[in-house]
Amino acid sequence: MSVTVSAKTVLKLSHNNDKTHPVHMSMQYMSDEVKKLTDGEVVIRIYPNSQLGTQRESMELLQSGSLDMAKSNASELEAFEPTYAAFNVPYLFKNSDHYYKVLQDADVGQKILSNSAGKGFIGLTYYDAGSRSFYAQKPIRTPEDLKGMKIRVQPSPSALEMMKLLGASPTPLAFGELYTALQQGVVDGAENNPTALTLMRHGEVAKFYSEDEHTIIPDVLVISEKTWAKLSPEQQKALKEAADKSMMYHKDLWIEMTAKEVKEAKEKLGVEFVKVEKQPFIDAVKPMHDKAKADAVIGSYIEKIDALGN
Repeated sequence: MSVTVSAKTVLKLSHNNDKTHPVHMSMQYMSDEVKKLTDGEVVIRIYPNSQLGTQRESMELLQSGSLDMAKSNASELEAFEPTYAAFNVPYLFKNSDHYYKVLQDADVGQKILSNSAGKGFIGLTYYDAGSRSFYAQKPIRTPEDLKGMKIRVQPSPSALEMMKLLGASPTPLAFGELYTALQQGVVDGAENNPTALTLMRHGEVAKFYSEDEHTIIPDVLVISEKTWAKLSPEQQKALKEAADKSMMYHKDLWIEMTAKEVKEAKEKLGVEFVKVEKQPFIDAVKPMHDKAKADAVIGSYIEKIDALGN
């Protein structure tokens, strides 16, 4: 019996963004690169808009081997691999250069990607998801303004802790349910990068975007270990190379796209962007930084991240 080596491997990739989102475009770029590098042997099919389930569901499907690849983020991945919690510490990065240096560093960013080996998945690369700030029906200029407010957060222990330190009442909720929750007053506000205002139309129901930039949490592209094991070493190398290239492709795309979306949020949706004095926020969440530094799991990563910023 003859075996055909050139059989095509089709990988299904799930994510929760729209086709117009930079993450989708960057993954499309990666898909094209993989096809080129493997002479069409590896093909990635991308399913946007949570077609194959929510981010959380995708992770569970991935671990069982029912899904090949998914885009998650460090907040949600913390529940599956604790070292991702390092990225969830507020005010961790000094600037964009520091952020990219950390993601590409063999002992920090790249090490965290491989830490989940044995748990059903491994990380391939990161995508910039911008810095997260608060948006609501009123400006949030100080932590005092958050007192008593119900703020939607991702289902992450760090996100819950940060909100409590800032005085808000954290409310975990699926991203897809947030528009209605804001509209109906189930939550008083949320936190995300500015593209949520336009791409998810949140700017229709939240008119103030307060730029406190508390966290810069990367999106993470992950692959099922079962799928990874089916690829030849050459295919694995090609996929990793394509993924890394797409991260840098995404970097420029993200900057361009964010500027365009901010302009649209201001001009078409009438969202007011509020400049914020960050120090009171930094002070309020300092216990998280101190606790993270002393943590047995992520302490060494936090120290390395701090050192890379000097």
